Amino acid sequence: MTTTTPRVAVVTGGARGIGAATARRLADDGHAVAVLDLLEEQAAEIAEAIASDGGRALAVGADVADVDSVAAAVARVVDELGAPTVLVNNAGILRDNLLFKMSPDDWDAVLGVHLRGAFLMTRAVQAHMVEAGWGRVVNLSSTSALGNRGQANYAAAKAGMQGFTKTLAIELGRFGITANAVAPGFIETEMTRATAERVGVPFEDFVAHAAKETPVGRTGKPEDIAAAVSYFCSQDAGFVSGQVLYVAGGPRG
Repeated sequence: MTTTTPRVAVVTGGARGIGAATARRLADDGHAVAVLDLLEEQAAEIAEAIASDGGRALAVGADVADVDSVAAAVARVVDELGAPTVLVNNAGILRDNLLFKMSPDDWDAVLGVHLRGAFLMTRAVQAHMVEAGWGRVVNLSSTSALGNRGQANYAAAKAGMQGFTKTLAIELGRFGITANAVAPGFIETEMTRATAERVGVPFEDFVAHAAKETPVGRTGKPEDIAAAVSYFCSQDAGFVSGQVLYVAGGPRG
């Protein structure tokens, strides 16, 4: 049985999809949860839902790719919830296109939110983990890290998250901090709906095709990913670090 000691957790990109499901799951585990997203009013919907279920939550508007915004967000979490020792780097965007059509701005935007954002957030939070002598960092990668047509920027960012995770595990392990990554396969979210629209396929058909290609015969839900994140954040996962877990309905999706 997975055991959990209540902590203060931060979930970036927490207003929808995987981030929202993860924020709810960590709240169910007993954590106080800071729901970070670019627009605070959207994060507030999830924070209010957690509070209505009896949990503690705080909505914070923040641009994870901006140094000052990150510093202000983490300071607010410390003041209003307490020092965070659980961090889920989930914030991400899509700017899909084939390589020859991809603009430098679209490349930079995706790498900025995913990689720079994870770097800035982890750097800001790790001091609190070191002081506590305990911490959990979970980064969201993707099966796209293995390569995916039309996603050179996203694939590079998600592969980078895996290298970042393994390095964090090496550097921070002696302070009682673990770092792991979850790599989702096809998950039914607004992001995959946007991909279906980009390629001109009805979302229902898009989902049906993905399910047919998945060994377990279905596509994933945000709650499937939240469950994996919950394990990595638990006390029981203290000897698991630097790992990438593909949650994709098959060996690697």
